[in-house]
Amino acid sequence: MTRGDRESQAFNIMIVAQGGRLEFEAVIFAASLRAMSPDFTGRLLVAEPQPGPLWAEDPRIRHAETRELLAELGAEILPFTSHHFGQDYPYGNKIEALLALPERDNFVFFDTDTLITGDLASVPFDFDRPTASLRREGTWPQIELYGPGYTEIWKSLYDKFGLEFESSLDPGQPDEFWRKYLYFNAGFFFYNCPQVFGQRFLDYAVAIRDDPPRALECQSLTPWLDQVALPLVIHSLGGGRDTLPSGLLDGRVTCHYRLLPLLYARESDRVIDVLETVTSPNKIKKVLKKHEPLKRMIFQGRGQKARALFDRGNLPRKEQAIRNKLKREGYWMR
Repeated sequence: MTRGDRESQAFNIMIVAQGGRLEFEAVIFAASLRAMSPDFTGRLLVAEPQPGPLWAEDPRIRHAETRELLAELGAEILPFTSHHFGQDYPYGNKIEALLALPERDNFVFFDTDTLITGDLASVPFDFDRPTASLRREGTWPQIELYGPGYTEIWKSLYDKFGLEFESSLDPGQPDEFWRKYLYFNAGFFFYNCPQVFGQRFLDYAVAIRDDPPRALECQSLTPWLDQVALPLVIHSLGGGRDTLPSGLLDGRVTCHYRLLPLLYARESDRVIDVLETVTSPNKIKKVLKKHEPLKRMIFQGRGQKARALFDRGNLPRKEQAIRNKLKREGYWMR
């Protein structure tokens, strides 16, 4: 990629952090970004929910040392107010925070539990054609006996918002198989304007929550609401499932690990090396040790012991089986 290409690809990154585990994950994210993607020249915006009626307790980052370290790593704290979700649905933070970002600036959102493992500047983002993470399982909808199927459920949502349905389908997959339908993990997504994307995401999510189509009456929307609305947003903005080359995000350049026990259980040796290298400086280690799971998993060796329980070449097909084994052996921490 030439220098001109890189300049045309300028973008900001947003993650969300609040008091507790997420503030420490934000430190790991920022440290890995600076170490592994030194050519990134955009802003790293750490969106922080503010106290208000939708939060029973103050959701802000608790430790002054965390704030200081994030600033030293080049991150900017971006306060935002929760008007629609808050404590009852904290996954909604990623939706409402988008509206606090600069208008018309390219952005990439990442879940905070993401490790940067390569050069983000090498990723050929097409910010006019959004997409999101395809590292997912068929978690929603859950089809009930004698109830509506995938087609009826998803089509009811497209119809609700006046969206064309057929072009969202993958013709290479059979009918009533979950992969045929546009479905993402919300661990990353991008577009050319956070205000446009965020407002549409908010409008769709609130409308689905407050007035779902009849076909959804047996479906749970917790915690899946963001992942139900996200495909509709992406489709409505001209995006889809194939607007990024495979193998980069959720591949060589990023790792959405979700929780540290899962990272140690299933990710590559290179991911482990990046994690343990970027967290090794004393100033970073000192802050991360304030969170007991991080202290024990990374710095006291429990992560490596959990890793020894699994064969990366023959992992269980379902994530739940990995979680269950970690729990049985006493290595489940969050």
